[in-house]
Amino acid sequence: MGIPFRFEEFFRCESRRSPVLALRGIVASSHPLATQAGLEILQKGGNAADAAVACAAALNVVEPMSTGIGGDCFALFYDAKLKRVLGMNGSGRAPKGITIDDVRRAGVKGNSIPSSSPHSVTVPGCVAGWVDAVEQFGRLPVKDVLGPAIKLAFRGHPVAPLIALAWSTGVGKLKRSEHGGELLVNGAAPEPGQVFRNRFLSKVLDSVAEHGKAGFYEGWVAKAIVDTHQAMGGKLTLDDLKAHSSTLDTPITIKYRGIDVHEIPPNGQGITALIALNLLEEFDLAGMDPGSPEYYHLLIESLRLAFADARAFVADPAHSRVPVDGLLSKAYAAERRKLIDRARARLDATHGSPEASSDTVYLAAADGDGNACSFINSNYEAFGTGIVPSGTGFVLQNRGSNFVLDPTHPNGLEPGKRPYHTIIPAMATRDGELWAAFGVMGGFMQPQGHVQVFLRMAEHEYDPQAALDAARFCIEGGNAGGAVMLEESIVAPTRERLASMGHHTKLVSGFGRSVFGRGQVIRRDPDTGVLWAGSDPRSDGCAFGY
Repeated sequence: MGIPFRFEEFFRCESRRSPVLALRGIVASSHPLATQAGLEILQKGGNAADAAVACAAALNVVEPMSTGIGGDCFALFYDAKLKRVLGMNGSGRAPKGITIDDVRRAGVKGNSIPSSSPHSVTVPGCVAGWVDAVEQFGRLPVKDVLGPAIKLAFRGHPVAPLIALAWSTGVGKLKRSEHGGELLVNGAAPEPGQVFRNRFLSKVLDSVAEHGKAGFYEGWVAKAIVDTHQAMGGKLTLDDLKAHSSTLDTPITIKYRGIDVHEIPPNGQGITALIALNLLEEFDLAGMDPGSPEYYHLLIESLRLAFADARAFVADPAHSRVPVDGLLSKAYAAERRKLIDRARARLDATHGSPEASSDTVYLAAADGDGNACSFINSNYEAFGTGIVPSGTGFVLQNRGSNFVLDPTHPNGLEPGKRPYHTIIPAMATRDGELWAAFGVMGGFMQPQGHVQVFLRMAEHEYDPQAALDAARFCIEGGNAGGAVMLEESIVAPTRERLASMGHHTKLVSGFGRSVFGRGQVIRRDPDTGVLWAGSDPRSDGCAFGY
């Protein structure tokens, strides 16, 4: 049997539900109605890419604080016929008319753009990413793929409990926007179970369904974006929107104990997870208790070193030289591994010198033909900037706040440049066959979640649901020397031992557990074709198949 199922893990308190099994197709997302939208497209003859975009569009409707057409997306697609993983970068670029001096004149004194500033808005890459994913990898017309989301926006949906809570925390941000009321009900967030209709958004989605990219990047939608942004002092122009394009990228890959792990290349931060896995490969993790302080310590220390490198080198490769091959070489990992002290935390990790060479939603879908799509879509912070273009029912992202306001830094703000990006889908294959489509959403938690969930499956034979249920840690802010947030289900002796090893720890419980991300996993048994899926218990979502 290709996918292990361990009853001892299932009956532990960590494991809260069974994995979902199906044969003809499966979708896993953070909201049941979005999962249903993806399944509807699979049942109409679409493949995994079509289902992923349908699901992403529906998530824009039901979870607007986390994702939307004012943000960006990335995708990895496993083509079962080619036995290859293909990548699509749907992230936008800074306006061509913006400079660091413009930001300074707006009163910014720090090293980054405030997330509420109109200067943190980059071109929304999401719509082009959806259209390109469907046209490059899918089977159905974009109009059909967007159909479930359009109906959902027009007819309305009952707001799920955790989403209602998250929505309520963004009311102040939305009220600061002239048109933010389009995402409120009488000036307030919708209550759990209250039906919310977003007919402004359904009109935008209709425009994309009828006209493709031009329905968003030209015409009335583009004018609404530019007029609203410029009225707040922003620099986006109609030419910025019309000139936007996605890129089809070859994924970056490392081999971990016979499993090929694939991530989107920079400007994404997926390389962080790969660097950490290279460091961890030589430790006997399978022989360790995954709940022990020694186990957590090794993962934390590897990620500290990985973040130190990522923060120094990840940038838009069209504008900066990113030493990807050097960062991912096994020789470089061997040198960096020597910095890990198995008894003490290293809070002063700095980047190495690799050899140079010339609020978010994550979802996964797989079809009965063996294709799979790992897809992620985001506004960055909850409700992005909070800026709502008039008559559109969506917010503009604040992804530009990840630029560095230092012209000498690889990730320094420049006109037309893509910023360091936190959202990352992941995929794994073995001997050319799909091993898993997986991801964990949530800012700088994402590579940390990739490492933790992947290792639970690869080293400890957890099924997808058990891997997602397991307690997680998060290095705060993705900073190499940051405090370590620990989920409340990590037992007290482990937490105490980590603190004694020098980690600055913080116990996190309740709604605060959202900091540990919300993941989805799909695996395929190569012998039977059976699809196994899990959905994170830290969200309202589910996996479902047929």
